[in-house]
Amino acid sequence: MTDFTPNEMMTIAAARQLSNDDVCFVGIGAPSAACNVARLTHAPDITLIYESGTIGTAPDVLPLSIGDGELCETALCTVAVPEMFRYWLMGGRISIGFLGAAQLDRFGNINTTVIGDYNQPKVRLPGGGGAPEIATSCGEIYITLKQATRSMVDKIDFYTSFGHGEGGDHRQRLGLKTKGPTLLITDLAIWRPDHETKEFVVRSLHRGVTRDMVQETCGWKVRFADDLEETPVPTAEELGTLRDLQARTTAAHNGTKRAA
Repeated sequence: MTDFTPNEMMTIAAARQLSNDDVCFVGIGAPSAACNVARLTHAPDITLIYESGTIGTAPDVLPLSIGDGELCETALCTVAVPEMFRYWLMGGRISIGFLGAAQLDRFGNINTTVIGDYNQPKVRLPGGGGAPEIATSCGEIYITLKQATRSMVDKIDFYTSFGHGEGGDHRQRLGLKTKGPTLLITDLAIWRPDHETKEFVVRSLHRGVTRDMVQETCGWKVRFADDLEETPVPTAEELGTLRDLQARTTAAHNGTKRAA
């Protein structure tokens, strides 16, 4: 059996959640890798949309940013950013938003703005970009995140992108009609929100991962499903596709010639 890293397991487990019918608003980084692995394996007809206005993009390498020319060059079309947000996103035409996070709490609220006090921060982060609108306007939200107590926290320092707020029916009370976060995939486990409380619950552990490992890297008291499963390991095709994509990306961004 081919060996794999925790990050590879996370990316492939996330890719498996996508289908041909999805219209996916893609974040840069791990979400982009997962979405493109899905496109290159089991979901060739998935529609990938990036914040810069590219629709139906099929990049050969992973973009450095939403403004990467690779996205526009391979897109079916490119629209103005106001049209992207007003017509496509806020018009309810995007089924899944795929986001990352600097900080995340148990209810799927995301911080990508600041660590520490807003006026005297320890770290100033890149900010929300389009993520706040994605979090409220896409049909549902998938999140990828590497587990660590500094990133999975009991209380985030700043609300950049709204998840389930305080839990329960908080989204509905605010008038939000979309589902919000329905899936969290980390390098250790697959999590889904409890139907009533909306708190993330571990549904599946990746191979070799224990409950203690999950708890030690999480800043809140973790809940585990009664019917806890083991995540199927990556196939040779999935690993090969991901590694080839990453190799092409490294070569392109380093300015070296890609293999024919």
